[in-house]
Amino acid sequence: MEQLAFTALLNRLFGGLVLSVLTALHIHPKYPATPIPNSVAMEILVVLLLTAFFVAVRMRLSVERPGGLQHTMEGIYGFVDNLAQETIGHHSAKFVPYLIALGIFILSCNLIGLVPGLESPTAIPTVPLGCALLTWFYYHYQGVRANGPIGYLKHFIGPQDKDMPWVVRLMLPLLLFPIEIFSHAARVMSLTIRLFANMFAGEMVTLVFFSLIPLGIPIIFEGLHIGVSFIQTYIFLLLACVYLGEATAHEH
Repeated sequence: MEQLAFTALLNRLFGGLVLSVLTALHIHPKYPATPIPNSVAMEILVVLLLTAFFVAVRMRLSVERPGGLQHTMEGIYGFVDNLAQETIGHHSAKFVPYLIALGIFILSCNLIGLVPGLESPTAIPTVPLGCALLTWFYYHYQGVRANGPIGYLKHFIGPQDKDMPWVVRLMLPLLLFPIEIFSHAARVMSLTIRLFANMFAGEMVTLVFFSLIPLGIPIIFEGLHIGVSFIQTYIFLLLACVYLGEATAHEH
């Protein structure tokens, strides 16, 4: 594995500790000498940069003289809040902090690969998978909170109209429940593959053209990479909103 400079620094500082923890958990990394892979190192770097960014925003909050950072965050909040209201409904406000954190993290992971010497962790399947699993568990948890365990399970068995024939009311759950379970499980794969495949393809295309034509043309693909980064972040957030809206909807 070719280490990035930041990855090498982390392995030099914390590699021994990480290897000890993994060994205690009976996990054997592929490269024991460098147990921290590039994708994890890039995630750590993104978290550190975002932490510094949010600290800077918090220190400069002002009602009378809002600065550029504050305007940026207000714009991000307004965009995500509008998306959540349109997709989830009037009860969407409590989900906005999670959606903002998720969106900024994914977008930062997508864009950090544009910096020479760094790479996008979302171009490694484990990182999109982690985001997908977190979102999957989060919307199920919110669905149970909003409807209760029994009420949430009713989402998986289809409509139960009293005017339906009893045969239909009996058959619908038997048919729809396994379909719904498979559909929800497939959402993890869908979110993961969509984000990973697009970011991986974008990085590969850029690298190929940089190796063939190092000047001029690759700039176009860097612009394409930026566009794909924003689009994939938006799609991930949109689908998260859709899933939250379905999970927290109340039966009428």
